[in-house]
Amino acid sequence: MNNKNEEKQDNTFTIVNDEGKEIKCEILFTYEDEKTKKNYIAYTDNTQDEEGNTKVYASIFNPEEENPVLLPIETDDEWKLIEGILASLSNPEENSSTD
Repeated sequence: MNNKNEEKQDNTFTIVNDEGKEIKCEILFTYEDEKTKKNYIAYTDNTQDEEGNTKVYASIFNPEEENPVLLPIETDDEWKLIEGILASLSNPEENSSTD
């Protein structure tokens, strides 16, 4: 079987930090919220904090743009939305109970 023509979706992108260094990031999820009409992206550069937790970032973006610009999340409600999605992805068994 020849898989040469099969396209593999790349869930990574590169950002340039304040010092001009390119950093490869992995997309954890994207989400379009019907209420805010905004698209959100959660991603990681696979670095860890002092406690050994993987650092995760979230931004607003326009998926229609060829090179989307990452914009800051503006409200506490938006952060709660993203945190809820991250929690459900990291602990799927906790959210699947019917209690």
